[in-house]
Formats: sequence, C-alpha cells, structure tokens
Amino acid sequence: MPTTSAALDSGESSEKITLASGRKKRTTKAKKPLPLPKLPPNPFQSEILDVVSKARGRDRKIEILQEYRNDALVSLLIWNFDDTVISALPEGEVPFTPNDAPAGTEHTSLRQEVKHFYNFIQGGNDSLSKTRRENIFIQILETLLPEEANILCLVKDHALTDRYKLTQDMVAEAYPDIQWGGRGGQRHRT
Repeated sequence: MPTTSAALDSGESSEKITLASGRKKRTTKAKKPLPLPKLPPNPFQSEILDVVSKARGRDRKIEILQEYRNDALVSLLIWNFDDTVISALPEGEVPFTPNDAPAGTEHTSLRQEVKHFYNFIQGGNDSLSKTRRENIFIQILETLLPEEANILCLVKDHALTDRYKLTQDMVAEAYPDIQWGGRGGQRHRT
C-alpha cells in the first residue's frame, strides 16, 4: 500500500496515507450520486418537479427538465418565472376543497388543464368576470390531485421556488427556445 503524498496524486485511494510530514491522512472514496427514480410515462407535474428538486447539481436538474418536457410543465414554468406574465387572480391562499379521491381515480391532470391557463393570465381572456374566473380556477383545483393543485396555486403567485429547488436560469438553459419577457402583462398599480 503506497504511503506517500504521491499516492494521493496518482488517484489511488486507501484508508490511511502517510504524508511526507509524517502525519496520517484519511481519504474517502467519492460517493456516487444515487440514481433518481425513473418516472412512469406521462408523469404528473408534481412528480417531475419533485425529482428535479431532489436532484443534485445544476446539470442533472437541467437534464431531468429536458427529459420530461411537456406543454404543461413549460407553461407552468413560464407563468412562474416570466415577470411579464401576470396572474389575473388574487394573490394568496385559495379557498378550495382538495380532491381526496385515491390517486389514479377521478382526477384530471395539469396536462389536461393547460388549455385553460390563459383564463388566469392578464390579457388571456378579458371577457371573464373576476368572479367567473375565480370559480373556474377553484373548479380546476378541486379536480386535480392535491399536489398538482398546490403547484397551480404556487405558480399563480410566482412562488414555485418556495417549494421546489430550481431557478429561471436552469429553466432557460433546459429550454433555450423559450422567449422570456414581452408577454404584455402589467402589474396593477394602486
């Protein structure tokens, strides 16, 4: 077993190595990151964001975002991170009753509901009254899995990063085709 500092430079690893100074140094083998679970076909957005959030390293997070790209995920990320996309819904907690049906039964998914997102964005469907818009949003939340409903509530307030570990820079790198800004939303001034 090599016991010199040259052994460290050669890439060999051992329990203890004696340095030229006579001190002993412990080395440990680098731990390989645990493989992330493979998601089923058409996973829920909450499953994708959970895996991204748990992944270690920026490159791995970007790789996962690219692997599981879908229209709903891209729309949610744009809604959350683009500061020109302004919610037409009031900020804060939404009074809805979570759907407590077992997973896989009596639920819709954000993939199915993405076609309704424009109703909740300034400039998307200005013909809706405030009350009608809020009722549609609550109805959608009550048909989703609770985790999916929570994502939609977070995105509405641009607060996805309160729960999930990802940034706009990661999203921009994963999806370089997204044009940020210029979506026409304007914050209401009071």
